[in-house]
Amino acid sequence: MPDAAIHPSNPAPVPRSTQRWLSRLAFLVAGAAALVPLAAAGVRGSLLLIGAAVAAVAAALVATWWFLTHRRIIRWLSAVTAVAALVAVAVLFARAEMVWVVVVTATLWAGAAAAGRAALADRSAGSTGQPEYETPAPQRPFLIMNPRSGGGKVARFDLVDRARALGAEVAVLEGTVDIVALARQAVRDGADLLGVAGGDGTQALVAGVAAEHGVPFMVISAGTRNHFALDLGLDRDDPATNLDALSDGVEILVDLGRVGDRTFVNNASFGAYAAVVQSPTYRDAKTATTLDLLPDLLNGAGGARLVVHAGELDLAGPRAVLVSNNPYTWTDMAGLGSRPRLDGGILGVVAVTVRGAGDAARLVGGRRSRAFTEITADTVVVEADVPDLPVGVDGEALLLPTPVRCEVRPAALRVRVPRRRPGAPVPRPRLDWAVLGRMALGRRTV
Repeated sequence: MPDAAIHPSNPAPVPRSTQRWLSRLAFLVAGAAALVPLAAAGVRGSLLLIGAAVAAVAAALVATWWFLTHRRIIRWLSAVTAVAALVAVAVLFARAEMVWVVVVTATLWAGAAAAGRAALADRSAGSTGQPEYETPAPQRPFLIMNPRSGGGKVARFDLVDRARALGAEVAVLEGTVDIVALARQAVRDGADLLGVAGGDGTQALVAGVAAEHGVPFMVISAGTRNHFALDLGLDRDDPATNLDALSDGVEILVDLGRVGDRTFVNNASFGAYAAVVQSPTYRDAKTATTLDLLPDLLNGAGGARLVVHAGELDLAGPRAVLVSNNPYTWTDMAGLGSRPRLDGGILGVVAVTVRGAGDAARLVGGRRSRAFTEITADTVVVEADVPDLPVGVDGEALLLPTPVRCEVRPAALRVRVPRRRPGAPVPRPRLDWAVLGRMALGRRTV
C-alpha cells in the first residue's frame, strides 16, 4: 500500500469569533426558554407544572418497565398507566392554558441547542473523512451475493450481471454454504479482492478472511439495515453504485472487532437482546417472542448474570451490554446512531443496568442516568454464571464459551470503496454547556 494518503476535505473550522457569538446566543435563547413559563404562570405555577411533567415522565418509564417485566393483566394495566400519565400532564397544561407556552419553550430550547451545536461543531472537525489510499483496481475480484438479503435486493438491482460486466467473478449463495471456506478458496484461486452483497453478519465473516489474507474487501449494501455500509459512507438506497469501487475506487483502513474466535464489523451484544435472538421463533415473530421472553430476562429469573470488565470498569449485573467496533454516537435512548470513524483502534461499550422500577424512573436523566454506562476500552471481558453465553454478533445468534473476550484489531481491514459516495453521516456534537460557557467568556477550550 502506498505511503501517501489522500485526506478528504473537511469543512472549514468555525472562526473563534463566530463560536463566541453562537455560544452566547445559545445561552441567551436558553434563558428565554426558561423565562417564558415563569412569565406566563408565575414562579410557583411554573415549578408545579414542570414538577408534574417530570413526575409524569418518570411514572410512564416505571409503567413501561412493568409492561416489559410482567405478563397478562399487569402488562396491559401498565401500558394503560404509561399512556394515562402522559395524557394527564397534557390535559393539565391544556387546562392551565399553557399549551402555547410548551410549544414556544420547546422551540426556544431547540434553537438554543442548534446554536450550541453550531458553536461546538468544529471541535469534531477532522473526525470524519478517513484517509484514502490510491491503489490499483483489482484484476480478479470475487463477490459473494446472497439473493435473499434485503428482501431480494440482489435481483432487484441486477447486481449479478452488473458485477460480471465489470469483470468480477460472482458466487450466488444457494442453500447452506460455508461462506468462510468459499472465500478462502477464492483467495487460493487467485482472487485479489473479496466482496459481499448481503447482511452485516455475512460481511463480517468474509471481512475476517480478507483481513487474514491481506486482500481488500468490498461492501455492497444489499442487506436490510446495512449498518457497516452506512458508516463507510456508502449509498444504501442504490447498492449498484457500490460496484463503482471496482473501476474507480480508493481504499481505506478500518478496524475489526473480535469476540471469541469470531470477527465482527459492527457490534457484539450480551444480555436480554442476545438471549431473545437465540429463540427459534424470533425470526418469524420478533415482537411476540421479545415480549414473551423479556419478563424473565429483565427480572433476573432467566438468562445469565453478567459481569463486565472493561478498562478500569467492573460492572456486575447489567441487563444488556453492547460492545462495538469503535464507539457509536447515540441519537437517542431508543436506537444507535452511527460511528463517525472506524479507525480509532478502540471498542465502544454501552451497558444498561435496570434492576427495578426505581432505575427505570432514573432513565428520565437519559445518558446521565446511573442506569446507563458508556465507556471505551481496547479489551472487554464478559463473565457469566453459565458455561455458554448467548451473544448477538452483527445480528447473528451465537453461543460462546465463557468468559467471552472482545478485542479490537486496529487497521486490520483494507476496504475498497467508490471514490464518489455519499459519505458517512456527520455526528451532531454533544452539547456541553461548560465548554459553551468558556466559549461565551472568550476563554480557550481544548
